[in-house]
Amino acid sequence: MSKIKKKSKRETVLSKEEIIFEKIMQFCAWIFLTALVLFMGAWILFDYLLDFINFDLAAPTYTFIIFIGLNAAISFATATRIKNNRDQKKKLYLDWLLGEFFISMFAIFAIAAYQW
Repeated sequence: MSKIKKKSKRETVLSKEEIIFEKIMQFCAWIFLTALVLFMGAWILFDYLLDFINFDLAAPTYTFIIFIGLNAAISFATATRIKNNRDQKKKLYLDWLLGEFFISMFAIFAIAAYQW
């Protein structure tokens, strides 16, 4: 008779703080995505459908759209990577914070340079 070795799955027990942390990252991503959808929905409704308010696609508006969309994508990606690599959670979170900071600074300086 042959014996088959079964691979034992690593059972990881998550603490309440880890679960809350993962949910916060996903919630952050959903907030960015909701802000983008609401802004674009208001744009389409008021500008194109009703001709009530005329929005101009200027540098601040274009930067806002790109900034919010990029932050939503980065937040969803970070939440997924944290869920898949729980052992690298601190490193991924610090990378996310630094990325958000640099993207925010770039967006602010890009608008300032364009307006100047």
